[in-house]
Amino acid sequence: MAVRPPTGNTGEEPDTIAFGIAALDSYLDEEDISFPTTKESLRDSLGTVGIPYNAAGSTMPLDEAIEQVPKQRFESKRELLNALHPVFEERREAGPTKILDRIRSFIPF
Repeated sequence: MAVRPPTGNTGEEPDTIAFGIAALDSYLDEEDISFPTTKESLRDSLGTVGIPYNAAGSTMPLDEAIEQVPKQRFESKRELLNALHPVFEERREAGPTKILDRIRSFIPF
């Protein structure tokens, strides 16, 4: 998922803020991960990097997210992202400021 950040007076078009699997997808593009791969290999190579799971920038350690996926092996990046999507969504929805975060993502402050 991604959302536009609040606009400022810079006159430039703002970038988007990626979170969830969109942020993870971008991060994996920068890393040297080959598929097929396993949970153990991903944890060893990616470690505890924080992946934003909401528009407010709250992060979840990637190793923690991977641990919540029941699959042990991923044949492709798409398969990994599909497996992790519910994990990030659950964390986003369980956040204590769910309503506030949604309002904040629509209103430029």
